Amino acid sequence: MLTGKCVVLGVCGGIAAYKAVDLTSRLKKQGADVNVIMTKSAAEFVTPLTFASISGNPVVCSMFDEPVNWDIEHISIAAKADVFIVAPATANILGKVAGGIADDMLSTTIMATRAPVIFAPAMNNVMYENIIVQENIAKLKGRGYIFAEPEEGRLACGTSGKGRLANNEIILEIITDTICFEKNMKDLNVLVTAGPTREYLDPVRYISNPSSGKMGYEIALAAKRRGAKVTLISGPVCLEPLEGVNMVYVDTALQMYDAVMENRESADIIVKSAAVGDFRPASFSEHKMKKEDVPFIELVKNPDILQEVCEKKTHGVVVGFCMETRDLIKQAYSKLLQKGADFIVANNVAEESSGFGSDNNTACIIGKDGYCDQFQNMPKSELANIILDKALEIIKL
Repeated sequence: MLTGKCVVLGVCGGIAAYKAVDLTSRLKKQGADVNVIMTKSAAEFVTPLTFASISGNPVVCSMFDEPVNWDIEHISIAAKADVFIVAPATANILGKVAGGIADDMLSTTIMATRAPVIFAPAMNNVMYENIIVQENIAKLKGRGYIFAEPEEGRLACGTSGKGRLANNEIILEIITDTICFEKNMKDLNVLVTAGPTREYLDPVRYISNPSSGKMGYEIALAAKRRGAKVTLISGPVCLEPLEGVNMVYVDTALQMYDAVMENRESADIIVKSAAVGDFRPASFSEHKMKKEDVPFIELVKNPDILQEVCEKKTHGVVVGFCMETRDLIKQAYSKLLQKGADFIVANNVAEESSGFGSDNNTACIIGKDGYCDQFQNMPKSELANIILDKALEIIKL
């Protein structure tokens, strides 16, 4: 993902400096050219040799080190950077950059770069909450600097609160988002539904389906990476929440209906990829039904969320999904015309590569004009971008 990208990693003094070693390793494994700049204080926690050994590049600690190449080093590093990440970022470096101070190699190089700069703060929770630090952070955000927000938890000083360095996976995701994706969905609002619903018979039993939610999560992630403001309405799944996405969790079809209706008006693109239950029990038993008493279960229809969204649509694009076990294209095209979506993504769940829980998908994208494009055993991450590309084509018409 980061192959050929130049990442400049600034490391400040703090116990979290050791986590920057792992970050360097992860960046290298993704193919990045990593150049490390350490403050004098950072070198008290981790030796420059450690970073040099992992990055494969010389580590710069001082503006007055003898240069490896005869150029103005802070200018050359700043110029070749595709992205600049400071992790951990102390209150000191945040204050310097916010105040326009450039008095060491790190702050000087940040001032000299045109690359996007990401700060990953790490400090004592009281220090982080200090009004001056918060004002500096707000000032930097207002000027386009990006932040990997610190986490809450137990800190090295023994206190608990917000101030722990963000997880390296999150930092990597922010780096990747920043430099690896065209922001062609900036200023668009995207609403995605994902996962199954549960229709309860009693407190411990429900009717559901095996949907994993992976397709919807990939669509939401792809839209976020392309600069969209994303709301993901998720049924019960075993997937991690997406950083930078407005996560809305629901359980039943009626809850999903309410959540979609609440968020639909502001959406420019709506992707209904959730496997919503078509039926729910007509009645709910407040107590667990005994297995000795085999119940007769009467079912009633759930609201047709896709159709109602299409009927109430005033702008934008609506994408439907359907799952069939036979006559896939015929059934999907019929559903497309009936519901009124702009196009539909059809899966034949009888095929192993299109089944629930897979990381790949075999699908057909079918349009109102009879357009039908088939994709065989494709990673869901790739299919997600194809779906979004199709939605963007319609928006631009």
